Amino acid sequence: MIHRSWSLLASALLLAAPSPAPAATARDGEVRAVSLVPASGKAELVIQVQGAVQVTDRTLTDPSRIVLDITGATLGSGMDRSAYDGVKRAGVLNVRLSQYTPDVVRVVMDVERLIPYRVERSEGAIRVSFGSDQGFLAWNGAAVTPVRDQAVAVAAAPAPAPAPEAAEAPATNSDTRALNRAMGRSQGRNVPRITVTWNNASIEEVIAGFQAISGQSIILGKDIKRTVSAEIIDKPWTEAFYAILAAQGLTAQEMPGGILRVDQPSNLAEIDSLEQRETHVVRVNYARVGELVGSLKGILTKRGTAVADSATNSVILTDVRSNIDLVVDFVSQLDLKPKSVSIQAKIIFVDRTDLEQLGFKYDIGSREQFYNKIVQRPDPLKGGNPYDPGVNVVNLGGNQVAAVGNGDAVLRNPALDLLFSTAIGGFSITSFLQALEQVNLSDVQAEPTITTLDNKQASIRVGEDIPIRVIDANAPTAAGQAVRANVQFRETGIKLLVTPHVTNDGQISLDLSTERSSLQELAAADLGFIVAKQETRNQLLVSDGETAVIGGLTVTTVEKTRSGIPLLSSLPLIGSLFSFSSSTENRKDLIILVTPRILGDAKVVPES
Repeated sequence: MIHRSWSLLASALLLAAPSPAPAATARDGEVRAVSLVPASGKAELVIQVQGAVQVTDRTLTDPSRIVLDITGATLGSGMDRSAYDGVKRAGVLNVRLSQYTPDVVRVVMDVERLIPYRVERSEGAIRVSFGSDQGFLAWNGAAVTPVRDQAVAVAAAPAPAPAPEAAEAPATNSDTRALNRAMGRSQGRNVPRITVTWNNASIEEVIAGFQAISGQSIILGKDIKRTVSAEIIDKPWTEAFYAILAAQGLTAQEMPGGILRVDQPSNLAEIDSLEQRETHVVRVNYARVGELVGSLKGILTKRGTAVADSATNSVILTDVRSNIDLVVDFVSQLDLKPKSVSIQAKIIFVDRTDLEQLGFKYDIGSREQFYNKIVQRPDPLKGGNPYDPGVNVVNLGGNQVAAVGNGDAVLRNPALDLLFSTAIGGFSITSFLQALEQVNLSDVQAEPTITTLDNKQASIRVGEDIPIRVIDANAPTAAGQAVRANVQFRETGIKLLVTPHVTNDGQISLDLSTERSSLQELAAADLGFIVAKQETRNQLLVSDGETAVIGGLTVTTVEKTRSGIPLLSSLPLIGSLFSFSSSTENRKDLIILVTPRILGDAKVVPES
């Protein structure tokens, strides 16, 4: 439908619209309205009801719900049982009403998760309040007499849903932000919706129509000539107004007194350059002013400045008069009391080593011919004292046999040494048995706990700084001087490094790093150390009080060695009598658990 004169149509609409019907007298116990509104640091579900009623509440899970039964109440005739617009506000997903029994009205609030809440009864209303640091547009579920369809395609009526927030429209400069503030988007008011079609309508007629619908004072700049052809179907007038201005290359700026001026951006920029500036000092309670100043760059005008005063933890703001209040409000929205988070970690490390060793050695010789390797014989030249170890004496004049089996095989620190010796003719046969079974167990359990603020890094370490002597063999030294050595310190022990972040839905995001390390000394000839370390670095999302396994590792190492007399050691059953065998099994288990908790939050326990 074509409209050439918006002012005439808007006036005709206002005249043709039926006058509001007088409000019916509220009956005793009648539920008249339900609304969800933001309050200072909380959100409230307000149920308007008259008369003496009783309220009982309970919570349900799967899905999470808060249920209120209002005894002695009835639903008003104009109440819409499914009027909620489906927008998530402060964790509330839906609000439903029903006449549960002839004298009981049931209100069900679907929530993302169960949260602490309080039910209060005041004169004329029932209030369900719960904590929320999120700003949102209020919802009003009261029954509204609809505007009747007119012959013209123009409709302006309060919509059940609030207008979208200012973030939904592109905001590129301070003029747009001032326009959003003037439209009242952040105030949570219901914004009239319009349905209209323009066909080559002048910009003056379009602006006049918006002024009639909104009640705002709108002034069009000098020599602004435009024609508008567009169709708007059931949209908030604020969104339609901004879209029309953007399509025509225009913008709006709030003037003193709340008047909106529509003009080209260049003209408004000239006005802005002449506007008087103001300076405000804003005290900051919780945030750090050095970090806060960086966030203000996107909201200040070109003439605006923000200076951090760390001595008083204040921000000195200077900007044009039309934008300074917006910047001050923005600072107060960022200055929120941070939450405290306690993180408890548990590090379990088990190191177990099983060792089994078994070996046989043999020595065969006579008085004239032998090996002086295992069993030392007497040296006649030394008065009967044994030969030096490792000296082998062989008598080449006779037909004798001497032998040594597994002579170089030896066990370190054996638990059993068994010697057997016998003489057969002129030969002596000596056998040695060595056996060892050893179990080493190391069980380390550490439970570091640390408390920090939201989005602030914290660390805790329990351990030692071990000095390690490092020799620089390549360093030039003078003749006769020792090689230069430096001492370096290595950190060992238990270390926990964490940065928590509390999400809007009450969960905890963790940037976590854990470490357990110890120093192991190598053999003296190696002149070195080994730093055994178990470390994890990860990010995870857990619920308040939930324990998560952030690391689990099991390493098993099995080593088996066998050496012996050829052929004889390979014989079945008796082959072990002619060999040395060693079996080593090492098993390392590592488990890291973490449990974060938000301090100061009450728990919601569903009623049975």
